[in-house]
Amino acid sequence: MDDKNLKNVMYALIAAIVVLGGVLGYMLYQKAQMVKELEIDKADLTQEMVQLQNDYASLSSDYDTINAQLDSSREQVSQLIERLTKTEAINRSQIRKYEKELGTLRTIMRSYIVQIDSLNTLNKKLTADAAAARKEAAESRRQSEQLSKQVEKLEGRVATGAVIKARGVRLVAYNSSDKATDRSSRVTYMMVNLSLVENALATAGPVRVYVKLTAPDGTVLTGGSSTTVTVGGETIPCVASREVDYQGAEVDMSIYINKIPEYVKGTYVVEVFSKQGRLGSADVILR
Repeated sequence: MDDKNLKNVMYALIAAIVVLGGVLGYMLYQKAQMVKELEIDKADLTQEMVQLQNDYASLSSDYDTINAQLDSSREQVSQLIERLTKTEAINRSQIRKYEKELGTLRTIMRSYIVQIDSLNTLNKKLTADAAAARKEAAESRRQSEQLSKQVEKLEGRVATGAVIKARGVRLVAYNSSDKATDRSSRVTYMMVNLSLVENALATAGPVRVYVKLTAPDGTVLTGGSSTTVTVGGETIPCVASREVDYQGAEVDMSIYINKIPEYVKGTYVVEVFSKQGRLGSADVILR
């Protein structure tokens, strides 16, 4: 081979080497660019995972079941970040798998948000309903208490109105000829006269009227009777009593006092009672 042909071969080899070097350089450049892009994609994916981790950290609820599920999802995100950190960017299939897991965890988080919002809305409604129910119950209690007071007041008025009253209480002394007298030496018995007034509210039925007699010296006379009546917690000794049938209409009645052995000069005072209270009083002066 002459020098000219040898030079041509050398030039061809050099050209081939240059071309191959260019191709190899371009391929290395392309690979470097691809690795760089994959590293950027991995960094972006890592940042998205970290953001999702922060979103999960800021998410909370007042419900134990959801809180337990949130804890589990937070742990999954942490493990996913750890696995991604240890995976090379060029492992594209594994990176795509992590992207899918990230999407799934995002979807799960959105479902948690919807559940929490729904439960919070329901809780607010239930709280408002409970507050309204408490307010209504308090108003009902207030009205009930007010009504009870009105009923008690009316019952008190009815009870007061149902008390039997008397009028025209008189005390008269009589001699043995059944004639009125004011001479103490001639008195053989006394008589109390009164009328139980009409009262439609009073309970119909038997009513006993009791007589207390006080002598001029202040002694309460009983004439040997053991009759008593209790009024307002006080037990009162009585000299006589009488029962009448009271049906709400006015009843005139007389009660005899005939067991007093001796009458003296001065003022005798008689007080008349029923079990409901004092009916009235009267007096007579003997000389």
